[in-house]
Amino acid sequence: MADINTSDYTSISPEDLISRACSLLAKGNIGIAFTYNEPFVGYEYVYDCSVLAHLKNLKTVLVTNGFVNEEPLLRLLPYVDAMNIDLKTFSDEYYRRLGGNLEDIKRTISLSSRVCHVEVTTLIVPGENDSDEEMRQLSGWLASVSRDIPLHISRFYPRYRMLDRPPTNTKTLYHLADVAREELHFVYEGNC
Repeated sequence: MADINTSDYTSISPEDLISRACSLLAKGNIGIAFTYNEPFVGYEYVYDCSVLAHLKNLKTVLVTNGFVNEEPLLRLLPYVDAMNIDLKTFSDEYYRRLGGNLEDIKRTISLSSRVCHVEVTTLIVPGENDSDEEMRQLSGWLASVSRDIPLHISRFYPRYRMLDRPPTNTKTLYHLADVAREELHFVYEGNC
């Protein structure tokens, strides 16, 4: 295992983070976003920062896989303005293989969309979640929550542990977006 050089990292308190965000208001900053790393792994930090941001009229955005228990989610939601939630598949079996649970993600989307702006992203992986049937189920369920939730359908590229399949065919991606548009008002293709 490689040594970690701790001089490459900076620790910042919630108070300092919000102070820095406020110092950038004159340059157009409107808030803070927790992305690239799953925000619920550092739930307490995200919660503390979000509360302080709310007190300063700053916006808070989370980009998440949506895998969080209901109680902490409900505690955090009053301080969150927007979320982009990954809905990796609409298959219980595929979610189990990924180490997640479809029902938990659906709950997160449903609860969050009642309180803040929610957008959903689905990475289309060839041979896993690229069928018309699955997209109809996914977009139909999402429309039952709200037809106005934006759905981002992204193209897969082979990386890391998933080198065993090709990139998503762009024709497939555009076709699945059209399938989703049968139910949803806002569907966007990405990574094309």
